[in-house]
Amino acid sequence: MMRALLKRDSIQAEHHLSTQNRCVWSVLFSGSGEDSLDGLLRHRCPLTPSISPRKRTTSQSKTEPPLLRTNKRTIYTAGRPPWYNVTGTTFKEAFVIGLCGGSASGKTTVANKIIEALDVPWVVLLSMDSFYKVLTKEEQELAARNEYNFDHPDAFDFELLVTVLRKLKKGKSIKVPVYDFTSHSRRKEWKTVYGANVVIFEGILAFANKDLLKLLDMKVFVDTDSDIRLVRRLKRDITERGRDITGVIKQYNKFVKPAFEQYIEPTVQVADIVVPRGGENFVALDLIVQHVHSQLEKVCQNKGFALVNAESALASAHQGQPLPKTLSVMESTPQVRGMHTIIRNKETNRDEFIFYSKRLMRLLIEHALSFLPLKPVSVETPQGTIYEGKRLSGKRISGVSILRAGETMEQALMAVCKDIRLGKILIQTNHDTGEPELHYLRLPKDISEDYVILMDSTVSTGAAALMAIRVLLDHDVQEDKIFLLSLLMAEMGVHSVAYAFPKVRIITTAVDKKVNDEFHIIPGIGNFGDRYFGTDAPSDWYESDEGMDY
Repeated sequence: MMRALLKRDSIQAEHHLSTQNRCVWSVLFSGSGEDSLDGLLRHRCPLTPSISPRKRTTSQSKTEPPLLRTNKRTIYTAGRPPWYNVTGTTFKEAFVIGLCGGSASGKTTVANKIIEALDVPWVVLLSMDSFYKVLTKEEQELAARNEYNFDHPDAFDFELLVTVLRKLKKGKSIKVPVYDFTSHSRRKEWKTVYGANVVIFEGILAFANKDLLKLLDMKVFVDTDSDIRLVRRLKRDITERGRDITGVIKQYNKFVKPAFEQYIEPTVQVADIVVPRGGENFVALDLIVQHVHSQLEKVCQNKGFALVNAESALASAHQGQPLPKTLSVMESTPQVRGMHTIIRNKETNRDEFIFYSKRLMRLLIEHALSFLPLKPVSVETPQGTIYEGKRLSGKRISGVSILRAGETMEQALMAVCKDIRLGKILIQTNHDTGEPELHYLRLPKDISEDYVILMDSTVSTGAAALMAIRVLLDHDVQEDKIFLLSLLMAEMGVHSVAYAFPKVRIITTAVDKKVNDEFHIIPGIGNFGDRYFGTDAPSDWYESDEGMDY
């Protein structure tokens, strides 16, 4: 009965909807399973005049929760910047899976099941729905009357979409527009998304653009019966997007169905895998997961080999080489050397260690500020005369600390820079893969326009600093506007940073020559975080650069 009803033409359907027996639809669509409209229409009929219209809700273009919890692990669907080698470039591009299929075919369900079955920690889920074009006033009016074709290729901003997906594939962070389906408009705020091991891109026209196809490593077409897709679309658009049945049916017959037949269905020819029945087809899902796993294993093997060779090369490549010109070491005055003597002494108690570390941090911050570009400015003194002075030529300064030890430098920075904005980055090593991973990030808004003071207590091999700088660059901070500050650095770390990022200014109070087999600085300062906070780091904790380098 339901299939027969759904296959009637639009005139017949609209005739039924215009009669006084409109609510008979709640009976005709009743049934079991997730695609049933029984629960949707049992207690109300949107077109019945005596019932107040449903309060519209806002859909933010399939804004997925950042976490997907499985019985094995937590998967971060917001993504992360992957690891970069000593040259500042990625080891391997992300593996991109493209999911195409008709409207409400179950693409997002398939995507989530693939993510769960893959069991990899870092995934990006990108929806084509985020890339609808900004509508003109006339187009807005058409959309409000369900007369705008959202299923035509011209409705999408393919230029922006290709740019975003290309950056994600390279591991860069990107900003994704947020589309409001209720108002048919793009919101002012955009989401920030980071690169990942796997990127899953889904959309009705995912295979309709040649440039998009070149970015996809695997192309999957989700093939679902048209009757089921219509029921799902009715349920979704009415409950989630504030539409009415008349409008949904009208739009389906006028735009959705013809667009599927003309633009979407023919692209099945380019698919590597066709998945009938969507998320219920476990055989097809297993095939996809096995292939992606085999590709990721190849990447991990190559990455591990490259990482070991790169770091071995770094350990010996710069022996005897002069320190880079981008390095500035504070003058070793008797005062500075005296403070180093105190904080390097293993017998120094915690109170004295904190006191003299703070003094040294304050001097380091003041020294670093002298490298900021200044412009001449004239001011009038209280005596009515003109004083020719200097002022920061940039817009503003932001401070970013590498947790946890880098956070100890924030107080000194705030003491000399009034109203400075602060951000934090937490980087730890994954013991299974040996990769440094970004676990927490909070950066000031519009940091791309700022001079950034990046703070860490010590830098041995430079691994944490390299990744933190890469994160800043991914947020469009200019390389020559980044200042890396540390109380103590090893020559190896200095050369690593300068080699990968030759425009970054490196500033410290002292540079030690050696790093031991555990990659600790020699003679060094010990574990700065433990000595400052009075803690004993657990064996699996890798804080800042001193503890997490390898």
